[in-house]
Amino acid sequence: MTKKGKSKPILVPVDFSTNSESALLCAAELAYALGSELVVLHVVHDPGEAPGYYSVKGRNKQMRRMEDVAAEMLEEFIQTLRKKHPGQAAIQHATTMLVVGLPVNRILESAEKTQARMIIMGSQGRTGLAHAMLGSKSEQVVRLSSVPVLIVKYKKPEKS
Repeated sequence: MTKKGKSKPILVPVDFSTNSESALLCAAELAYALGSELVVLHVVHDPGEAPGYYSVKGRNKQMRRMEDVAAEMLEEFIQTLRKKHPGQAAIQHATTMLVVGLPVNRILESAEKTQARMIIMGSQGRTGLAHAMLGSKSEQVVRLSSVPVLIVKYKKPEKS
């Protein structure tokens, strides 16, 4: 427990994929067991040369700021999971955080800022040449993080 009587939070970076959902569900179980809160983070990737706007489908080619669209997507993602998993108290009470920048840097900075006890993130599970050429954000976070990192791989449901 921290001095304020609260346990340090678990940081869960998400990209709205099934991998992120798996990581968030795992984090919720661990948060419940540890008495921690969840901080659900989305990083709007801003490589510097991007114009900072998304074209929104179905809205007469309307252009909107990336952060605005991402904030709506994050809210929709978390609300969907809250409805899908009403018994997961940690998800019901999770806080969300949206930052702009390079994902690995922002994940590490957010972990420090929130004083996270650990980071739990999904992995796409690339192997072979694709992994060697691209590396993975999760692998970079594991190598650079000062707090423990748990990587959760999405397991496809078995067909019956």
